[in-house]
Amino acid sequence: MSIRERLSGNEATAIAMKQINPDVVAAFPITPSTEIPQYFSTFVSNGEVDTEFVAVESEHSAMSATIGASAAGSRAMTATSANGLSLMWEMIYIASSLRLPIVMALVNRAVSGPLNIHNDHSDAMGVRDAGWIMLFSENNQEAYDNMLMAHRIAENKNVLLPVMICQDGFITSHSIENIQLESDEEVKKFVGEYKPEHYLLNNKEPIAIGPLDLQAYLFEHKAQQAEAMKNAKKVIKEVAEEFEKWTGRKYEFFEKYKLDDAEIAIVCMNSTAGTTKAVVDVLREKGVKAGLLKLRMFRPFPAEEIAEALSNLKAVAILDKADSLNGAGGALFEDVTSAMYVNNKSVPMINYIYGIGGRDTTEKQIESVYSDLQEIVKNGKTENPYRYLGLRKGEN
Repeated sequence: MSIRERLSGNEATAIAMKQINPDVVAAFPITPSTEIPQYFSTFVSNGEVDTEFVAVESEHSAMSATIGASAAGSRAMTATSANGLSLMWEMIYIASSLRLPIVMALVNRAVSGPLNIHNDHSDAMGVRDAGWIMLFSENNQEAYDNMLMAHRIAENKNVLLPVMICQDGFITSHSIENIQLESDEEVKKFVGEYKPEHYLLNNKEPIAIGPLDLQAYLFEHKAQQAEAMKNAKKVIKEVAEEFEKWTGRKYEFFEKYKLDDAEIAIVCMNSTAGTTKAVVDVLREKGVKAGLLKLRMFRPFPAEEIAEALSNLKAVAILDKADSLNGAGGALFEDVTSAMYVNNKSVPMINYIYGIGGRDTTEKQIESVYSDLQEIVKNGKTENPYRYLGLRKGEN
């Protein structure tokens, strides 16, 4: 039976880690993810877990220690944000290329500079092609649930890729919400024991980790990573179905909120989905057929499924909480439009860059996006597809 509790997103993540009881956690504090290792270190100190907690000197060291622990055969975890993730840059790629099933909580925050400690998705978008599975979380419950599913996905023999669980800094990480927790015993049963097949401390199978990989083999190894990412789609679905049977909470690649009969829709990720749902409800009462597609699984990207879900709409807006600074839209917009093109689906689409540096995104602003979509449907003209939402006038 689920346990009702009131927790912040950081607390919920730390409790999930406690229930998983990993072998090693290595971490360095950085706002707004600091509370996760802080809470977890308390569990270590109190003897609630038997995890080896490594307090390192930098985020680069945190990922390095986590890689070392995972390569040795341990279940390893960490947490970071923004500049901390940037400092891990080299090791982020090494973790995925070594096919290590590390799990990391990424509390999304703007990457410097200038310095900003508040939420956007520039950190996650910076590593979107680093070979990590990426799951996004609308609220505290999803952050907790995604964390419980992460090891089952990462450690699957057909995947063996690291996973990062994303949530919005301060918006969910520090906000307290009602949440359903599962019992420690049930969590341990669901997650299971980690039994790696190949690892450094196996004296029956001497192996090398991180060897030189030149022209003869690197191409093939990268293709194997890509194949593992494709395999992850099936595994993520299977794990979610088993999770639903256990908890009653259903997760798919994305959530379709009043989308089935919608004429216009927004595509977004993380906490903005909650605001958008409230606007959809208001518009529905006014007779506007508005809908939402909230993406949960960003990597691997469910291109075919998204194209099918959006194919019957008359106009779509994709919201990016990070600017790719390429003059051609944000990362989510590029992925969605590519998915539509490759799958021979044609729907007018526009992109909004929004919420940079933690700027508030209001219901009124979201409603203005739906108004723009209605205008596109009415006159058949997209005009400028690259737009800003919430930018002060005269500064674009």
